[in-house]
Amino acid sequence: MIDFTGQVAIVTGAGRGLGRLYAIELARRGASVVVNDLGGSMHGEGSDTKVADLVVEEITDGGGKAVASYDSVDNPAGGQAIVDAALERFGRIDAVVSNAGIFNSIPFEELSADDWRHMLRVHLDGAFYLSQPAYRIMKSQGYGRFVFISSSGGMFGQPLEAHYAAAKAGLVGLSNVLAIEGQPHGIHSNTVLPFGFSRMVTETVGDPRALQETGFLKAIRPELVVPMVVYLASRSCDLTHQNYSACAGRFARVFVGLGRGWLAGSDEVPTADDIATHLAAVSAAEPFTVPASIFDEVFGVCERVGIAI
Repeated sequence: MIDFTGQVAIVTGAGRGLGRLYAIELARRGASVVVNDLGGSMHGEGSDTKVADLVVEEITDGGGKAVASYDSVDNPAGGQAIVDAALERFGRIDAVVSNAGIFNSIPFEELSADDWRHMLRVHLDGAFYLSQPAYRIMKSQGYGRFVFISSSGGMFGQPLEAHYAAAKAGLVGLSNVLAIEGQPHGIHSNTVLPFGFSRMVTETVGDPRALQETGFLKAIRPELVVPMVVYLASRSCDLTHQNYSACAGRFARVFVGLGRGWLAGSDEVPTADDIATHLAAVSAAEPFTVPASIFDEVFGVCERVGIAI
């Protein structure tokens, strides 16, 4: 059994929905949990300390250990305060589940600069403001696990969500670099792309009653996402630099592959017309590799053109 006894986990956006389930399951498995939630609306308005308090009460009533944090991740002071809460109450940080977020649907042509910045500030900036001070603690410990909650909306696209998709895709880039820089220090970083019934789903998929009748809502019950997140947050997880989708009890790796492509001759200066001529090879999805970093791509091309590095 995967066990978190003696470990400390931070879960942001842990007052409701999926975040609440992550926190409860981590605590059930022995983790001391910082339950962070500003208690605002799905659109990022208002605050309510009771939202986090109720989850802490639920955990402690069940014999677990938890402390509430009401700080917002959307500023550096808030991220530091969340880390400080973990250290002051429990003395260390073993896992961070970066789950806090907001959501709204806006057509691209109507998206304002404020809408854009607000979404990125909470999801992407907030992940940075929390993960950087947590990373420093993990590095000093020689151990840590980051799980960033990304989205298929970012990896594959979702209409009316340019701001949300950009922020969620940005988390993949952040996680990739933390995985590379953190690996020598025992720090692993991965992302999860969850699809589970929540306040967000009710806004995007239409009439919940009609969906209930089809069995769709039962199929995407949020509990089915939790195992992937908990595994990646655990000592049992040796994976890093990966992305996983969790939807309706199906768990699958999501990856960015690099095709072999078409290579122009060494003495040629390729033109746009050459691209058109060789477009099938340029666009071919197979064979492919999954580079571990930017260097894998560059070195691979250098090898093909006969340059030794």
